[in-house]
Amino acid sequence: MPCVISSPSTDSGKTTLSLLLSCWAFSKGIKIQTFKVGPDYLDQQQLSSIGQPICRNLDIFLSGEEWVQESFFKHSLKYEFSLIEGAMGLFDGLGSTTYSSTANISKLLNAPIIFIVNARGQVASLLATIRGFRDFDSELSIVGIIFNNVNSDRHKKLIKEVFKNEDIEILGFLPSDSKITINKANLGLISPMDNGKEIDVEYFANFAEKNLDVFSLIKFLKSPQKKIFNSVNFKDFKIDESKPIAIAEDKIFHFQYPETKEFLSEIGIPLISWSIYDDEEIPNEATSLIIPGGFPEKYADHISKSTKSLNSLRKFRKNGFIYAECGGMMILGDFIKDEKGNNHKMTGILPFRSIKSKLSVGYRYIKGLKDSPIIKQNQLIRGHEFHYWEIENNLSELNFGKAENKKKLSSPWKIKSWKTEYKNEGFFDEKLHASWIHLHLPSSPEVAKNFIEATQINFSKHY
Repeated sequence: MPCVISSPSTDSGKTTLSLLLSCWAFSKGIKIQTFKVGPDYLDQQQLSSIGQPICRNLDIFLSGEEWVQESFFKHSLKYEFSLIEGAMGLFDGLGSTTYSSTANISKLLNAPIIFIVNARGQVASLLATIRGFRDFDSELSIVGIIFNNVNSDRHKKLIKEVFKNEDIEILGFLPSDSKITINKANLGLISPMDNGKEIDVEYFANFAEKNLDVFSLIKFLKSPQKKIFNSVNFKDFKIDESKPIAIAEDKIFHFQYPETKEFLSEIGIPLISWSIYDDEEIPNEATSLIIPGGFPEKYADHISKSTKSLNSLRKFRKNGFIYAECGGMMILGDFIKDEKGNNHKMTGILPFRSIKSKLSVGYRYIKGLKDSPIIKQNQLIRGHEFHYWEIENNLSELNFGKAENKKKLSSPWKIKSWKTEYKNEGFFDEKLHASWIHLHLPSSPEVAKNFIEATQINFSKHY
């Protein structure tokens, strides 16, 4: 069974180690199917950028245990080797619990753990750390350990001495090296789609071979030999192939799960790529539009000058169905106010301005307030948030628009996080859903059904 790469805390080197192993394998002509624990887009994009198979997310809170198991075995069985990159610290999950944590995934999949630990300024304390994590949950198996930021032979020798009587395999010592440091920004790693530093695959591969016991590690990456899993039943979906969905996807908008496009294609919906960055008009044949999350705040000036795209969006609003998540919602407002205080004109489809705020991040419980294109009244679903911006003039009930084209907008749902109260959030009418919330459509059959029905409504062409 392939291992889970985990650590005591975030920023310990999990992504770096995952990339080192993937690059080394790529240099040897070995394919590795990677997985990322949690609702992560940026680590997943890095792991997908080096010529290996697309990285897949494993998230128990969003997708449920059965879907996580099925997705893991479905994709790992395609290749001889797999690895799972954990999230945060080993036991950090929903709120103060271990639910949906890396440990939860490890136990669900019966996968052993390779621990990577930041050893800077520590020797004997490292043993206390490892023993604490090893003994905290006897159902877990920590089979190997890698020490990060070990910059001298003496430091390495002392660590080996401390661990000489421990029944755990030391699999490598990683020295500090700026060339394997992945750039970060507000939301985490910088995406390779967002002018991130390109991975030097050859350098990473050589670094791995020099500093890791790669041939011992590879034995912990063997994919499972056989597992029966169920396929999703698509028979209930009635699809009109004359109604394509356009998806905004470019260096601005790229926070989407690969399974979403795969799911929509598999059930027979034609998909068309659309780029706001390139100032494209929405393709005339599209009858629905998805605008995923991304970084519109970083490109606000560029977007405001993309007049063909913005005019096309305003025109599409009249008769097409729009689904927008997080950053996708921001361009439907009046303005984005950047960090320098400058207002950049957006579409004006929704009555708000986006401004910088504190970080809003985490899993969300969601309850439908009314029947809407995505959720029905009192329906319970799950999602997640991850953004630094907030919106002004967000009203739960309002009339908005020109007199000849008034739209009644309201919140489709109320949301809450771990041990907080519900609050109304988002906008909807019969042809629009816009919210801060990210959903995992393929693993949510009821939401998928609502979404697909919304895209199949016979709105007239927008041109």
